[in-house]
Amino acid sequence: MHFKVDYIYHIYNRGNNKTRIFFKNENYLFFLMKTQKELSDYFHFLAYCLMPNHFHFLVQVKKMGDSSDEYLSRQISNRIAILLRSYTRAINIQENRSGSLFQQKTKAKCLNDLNTSQSNYVPACFHYIHQNPINASLVKKMEDWSYSSFMDYAGLRNGTLCNQELAFEMIHFDKENFIEQAYTIINEKNLKGIWV
Repeated sequence: MHFKVDYIYHIYNRGNNKTRIFFKNENYLFFLMKTQKELSDYFHFLAYCLMPNHFHFLVQVKKMGDSSDEYLSRQISNRIAILLRSYTRAINIQENRSGSLFQQKTKAKCLNDLNTSQSNYVPACFHYIHQNPINASLVKKMEDWSYSSFMDYAGLRNGTLCNQELAFEMIHFDKENFIEQAYTIINEKNLKGIWV
């Protein structure tokens, strides 16, 4: 994975053979705690969603002193690997299983280019991530899925992982009508650009 300071990325991975990676409420919370510990020094989180067999993060890369993009990319890739390995160890013990839990390569799709105006991919990805539980028929309303940043943006919870002010600056969603806006249908053309 290659990362550049100030660029925005859609990061995602899923269970090996599309199997579950989260088995109970505590697993989701543990994964979020580990995510904050391993990655919050490197990313401004804009949105996230943890699903039973995969996860999505929308992030902007933070500046780390005078670090080169190559050094930063190695550090971030290493931290993501630590996150997934340590989580896998915990789940393997809990579920009395062995072997890898996640697909071999975590994907990171750059959604913008600083040399051009920001594309519609960032807002499309932001809303897609929050709509994921509805699209998978896990809930009827996004408000009912506890494992995403949607509840924080909707003012239903005080989560600390996402930088909501930065997200607002980049995505320009309507704070007063966020819930209504979040349910709008996303242009399929924009969704094609959020995947590696």
